[in-house]
Amino acid sequence: MTQLYLFLIFMLVAAIVAVETKSLLGAIIALGAVGFSQAIIFLTLQAPDLAITQVVVETLTVVILIAAILKTTRIDTTKGVLTTSVLGVAFTAVIVVITIQLLRFLPSFGNPIMRVSEFYINNGLAQTGSANLVTSVILDFRAYDTLGEATVLFAAATGVIVVLRKIGKKK
Repeated sequence: MTQLYLFLIFMLVAAIVAVETKSLLGAIIALGAVGFSQAIIFLTLQAPDLAITQVVVETLTVVILIAAILKTTRIDTTKGVLTTSVLGVAFTAVIVVITIQLLRFLPSFGNPIMRVSEFYINNGLAQTGSANLVTSVILDFRAYDTLGEATVLFAAATGVIVVLRKIGKKK
């Protein structure tokens, strides 16, 4: 439980840094730290599906935002090249060490953790009346999770349509 509190404190500090920093790149890195900390919290709470999703979304978001900033801003390359390189190597080393530490907690290949799925297999038909266990898990046991995922997909599709539509296009 102490780990969760430490990560929450780290996330709050990183969020404050993201809001208060003058550097856009620093703000993006701080927000990335918040997102990756959230993924570690998901792993600590034994929700690897959420952790994987969080890592993918956070990685794509950070890469896209950094690429957008690098494309739209002019960087003075005469100052701080060594500092930037050292910080980049240090950040990469920290991510590699954290990843190696987290991979130790995964079960060995071919030996899945069956605690939750055993309950679904043993009680799925009796509690839901559905012969299809996948359907019973998605629509009964994890209905709110499924609703949340559908809401996120709908919001993303709506956002893409709004951004890509052509206003005033006439045939």
